[in-house]
Amino acid sequence: MTTYDAFAEAFDSHARVSAYNAHYDRPSLLELLGPVAGLRILDAGCGSGLYAAELTARGASVVGIDASTELIRIARERSEAGEFRVHDLSEPLSWAGSGEFDRIVMALVLHHLPHPPVTLGELHRVLADDGHLLVSTVHPTSDWLRLGGSYFSDELVSETWHDDWDVTYRRAPLSAVLDDFFAAGFVVDALVEPRPAPSMQAEYPEVHDKLEREPAFIAFRFTKR
Repeated sequence: MTTYDAFAEAFDSHARVSAYNAHYDRPSLLELLGPVAGLRILDAGCGSGLYAAELTARGASVVGIDASTELIRIARERSEAGEFRVHDLSEPLSWAGSGEFDRIVMALVLHHLPHPPVTLGELHRVLADDGHLLVSTVHPTSDWLRLGGSYFSDELVSETWHDDWDVTYRRAPLSAVLDDFFAAGFVVDALVEPRPAPSMQAEYPEVHDKLEREPAFIAFRFTKR
């Protein structure tokens, strides 16, 4: 799994205000999540704690986990109310009990997982029977339009983002992405192809216009079968 230790501070500075994070992914996924007061939430791949801080402010009890030691440090500084652990999502959640969490949020993490079925199986175990798993990820058509080739390619891609962020991610068609969730025992409860938040238009008009024409991300709410 990609670790962001080498550029944690730069990632946090970017994610706090960027068009795709602050005005696209977070508003849409938080809306899909709905009210959270009194709920116990696992923020799986919490990064620098931006989701966790918002969820605790809304009254949830949040446990955030991430493979990056540096991002967890920033998350702890951002939100003293949350509980944060350094944990690689490819490893079992041995510290968490079955059905412990009412909600699980996994924002823009899925495409970085080395073994999605293993991770999703553990998330299924720790999610309450009546709970929801909220996931956002790159829209498969976005990768296809940008990278070309076959839409049905299922492969790992290594790239450098923002000049010095070396990342590896999975490019896969929607059917392959969903098959991993179905195999883990999840079913789709809701699917959202986000539209940019109104706040994006003033700060990032060109990105706003692009995202009004074509999606960059896709979000799901899953329940247990």
